[in-house]
Amino acid sequence: MGRSRTRSPQRSGAAASVRRRGQESGRSGWHPTAGLRSVLGGRSVARQVFVLLLVMVLLLVVAAVVALVLQAQRDSAEEARNRSLAVAETFANAPGTVEALESPDPTAVLQPRAEAARERSHVDFVVVMNTDGIRYTHPRPDRIGKQFVGTIEPALAGEPVVEEIDGTIGRLVQAVVPVEDPDGEVVGLVSAGITLENVGGAAEAQLPLVLGAGLAALALATGGAALISRRLLRQTHGLGPHEMTRMYEHHDAVLHAVREGVMILDGDGTLLLANDEARRLFSLPEDAEGRHARDLGLDPATTELLSSGRMATDEVLPVGDRLLAVNQRPTDPAGRHGGSVATVRDTTELRALSGRAEESRERLNMLYDAGVGIGTSLDVARTAQELSDLAVPRFADFVTVDLFESVLAGGHPDAAAALRRTARTGIADDAPLYPREQQIRFVESSPHGRSLATGQAVLEPRLDEAPGWQAQDKERSAQVVEYGIHSLITVPLRAGSLVLGVVSFWRSRKPEPFDEEELALAEELVARAAVSIDNARRYTREHSMAVTLQRSLLPRTLPEQNALEIAYRYLPAQAGVGGDWFDVLPLSGARVALVVGDVVGHGLHAAATMGRLRTAVHNFSALDLPPGELLALLDELVGRIDQDEAQDEHVAPVIGATCLYAVYDPVSRRCSLARAGHPPPALVRPDGRVEFPDVPAGPPLGLGGLPFESGELELPEGSRLVLYTDGLVEDREHDIDVGLERLREALAGAGESPEETCRTVLDHRRPRKAADDIALIVARTRALPAGRIAQWPVPSDPAAVGELRAAVARKLAEWGLEELTFGTELILSELVTNAMRHGGAPIQVRMLYERHLICEVYDSSSTAPHLRYATMTDEGGRGLFLVAQLAERWGTRYLPAGKVIWAEQNLP
Repeated sequence: MGRSRTRSPQRSGAAASVRRRGQESGRSGWHPTAGLRSVLGGRSVARQVFVLLLVMVLLLVVAAVVALVLQAQRDSAEEARNRSLAVAETFANAPGTVEALESPDPTAVLQPRAEAARERSHVDFVVVMNTDGIRYTHPRPDRIGKQFVGTIEPALAGEPVVEEIDGTIGRLVQAVVPVEDPDGEVVGLVSAGITLENVGGAAEAQLPLVLGAGLAALALATGGAALISRRLLRQTHGLGPHEMTRMYEHHDAVLHAVREGVMILDGDGTLLLANDEARRLFSLPEDAEGRHARDLGLDPATTELLSSGRMATDEVLPVGDRLLAVNQRPTDPAGRHGGSVATVRDTTELRALSGRAEESRERLNMLYDAGVGIGTSLDVARTAQELSDLAVPRFADFVTVDLFESVLAGGHPDAAAALRRTARTGIADDAPLYPREQQIRFVESSPHGRSLATGQAVLEPRLDEAPGWQAQDKERSAQVVEYGIHSLITVPLRAGSLVLGVVSFWRSRKPEPFDEEELALAEELVARAAVSIDNARRYTREHSMAVTLQRSLLPRTLPEQNALEIAYRYLPAQAGVGGDWFDVLPLSGARVALVVGDVVGHGLHAAATMGRLRTAVHNFSALDLPPGELLALLDELVGRIDQDEAQDEHVAPVIGATCLYAVYDPVSRRCSLARAGHPPPALVRPDGRVEFPDVPAGPPLGLGGLPFESGELELPEGSRLVLYTDGLVEDREHDIDVGLERLREALAGAGESPEETCRTVLDHRRPRKAADDIALIVARTRALPAGRIAQWPVPSDPAAVGELRAAVARKLAEWGLEELTFGTELILSELVTNAMRHGGAPIQVRMLYERHLICEVYDSSSTAPHLRYATMTDEGGRGLFLVAQLAERWGTRYLPAGKVIWAEQNLP
């Protein structure tokens, strides 16, 4: 009976609370928008009705759309059959069709007619064929003369045929009709076809109406559901039947299970409800509910607070031998209804746990700081030092971190190898522990050796009683104990199945030894640090691989050439591997190409892409193309690379690449340049003036669609051409204009030689912490002396070849190259003869005495020569074969007007 009396007021209180909510809802009014939000937000009956109506309307709309689509498909097929048959019959019976089929060239007559008929009738093709099915017409001319694909036998018998097939352009309907002469004989066939996608239907006209009706029905259903649920929402406040049942079923259980006292009082101070914890804390009588607060036997301060109903926050009241913290709030924050709710908790019991809670909080803070402060960089040694710095003095007085040598280099740990003390932190610097950087081999009996062997943490509460630890180094062990270090925890640094090293925590100031709880904390701390150290190890390994790959892709030595005196520098970024590259490429005619480029981004992908582009430039330069045309080919290649890699979601596409390509000719002392999104070159004149030539700027590689313009400079001998990547002139603090001006200042004060220029520029412009790679080339120009250049115009007369041979022999004798006379005369005779036969006037011959003897024959024709092997019975075709045998290299270089065929011979 007592239990029944206890629950009855609680339930009546809950019912009163629900009634008050209903009254408040009635007084506050009901708005359709608020009701709709309640319907959509809870599991109420109104929501179920709303969803049901919505589903019904949606099903009706879907059924209408499906029926419309099916009807449209049927109409489309029928219309396609009728149109293709009508077009085919009209064309077959058109005047002149029979005569065109009997003409010598039916295609010439019928192709324009068929295309005109196809465009006027809006079909996809009109094909005229002979009785064997061979096409005379087709929208794609490459298919004329090929076999028609379809059924033609009924048409050959005089009956039109209509069929539906799957063609290369999709599902289509085609009709084949006969073309009969006046005697009724079938002399040809006409086929017309149209894809079902191109046939219009009534679906487009009916679909908006159906969708509009569906939306209107959906709007009506939404409004109806809102109106129907209005009264239900006002009565239940959006609660469903299950929620209402659970609220009453679990009301008592929740109040009696909570470990905080709860008391509900009405406006005059009468106690309506008190849970078990409130009864225990205030020692309330069994019949306390329904009585006024003054009649409960409480102390005056507590009685005054509960009777007043005023707000209170953690107000501490002495009740017997307890200190209770009371929080009290009115049941209606607006103050329109009396009543209050008070919650009570016992602070005396919490006080006993405050010490341990503070200790636990400090440990949690340390673990949080470990997650934030350890692993701020991808450096193994720095990460290990961050771990030791964090734990001293918050957890231990001294911390040491020992890692395997291979781990520091990014490799896998070698259990048989020695460890290196990577980090050491302590409250003092004079502790007799192994110093940093010392190599250590731990004996198996020591705590460190056991941790490395088993992968488990080891606790040595008293070092003076640990013979296994003392066996490591008896003299040093005695010094450690004498210093005051008395307790040790060793924890292996584990990353998966790998043991990277061991961490040691030493205690000296605190007299209590480490315990099992602190061992667990040390394990958690080291486990978090192990993840960061392993990440740094992996990064070190991959960075080393990327650097190795990048350096293998860059030129190791520059090719030999005499046109330019070159010095270069390449500085990789401190973090990551970039895609900067440079090259020096000897070309025909003693010319030299300089190229510098940059792939946006860092890492293996950027380095690999750089290698691909560098190889492409090598290949394209062999074609002797102008700089603008070479960049256009490179731009197309980058676009294809992007398309290929865009299909692989695991590979990042090339997000940008820049390039500058320059070709210097020591004979004319002219330099042709083109750039694709790259910074302009710098030019240092022989008198020391520095300028940035206005080279036309093209878009970065890979964008496509825009041409690349070439610019041309005349460089006096002794000029220095400076090519570089954006890492030299751009950084996060300054834009490129500031960088270019600083580069100008550095070049103005540099020495004359390319080596001195490189050194001065990097000393002046090198950033403290390079965020991007830097590639720099300085090339000082040289000119081929006029005495080493010989040039002759050649008339278009075979007799002139003999005179040319004599002139060549005299010039070779003057140069002291008599040994090359026979081969040179033969080479020039063949090249000049070919120019006379297959080229165009004027014809010119030039010889250059450089690192090789270079023979060049110019003519105004752009016809390319081809090397072929003549048979025994051929009278010609051996000229270029002989040239290829006598020369070290030969090739063709195209000019804006004509071409140059050149051949190089090694000097004796």
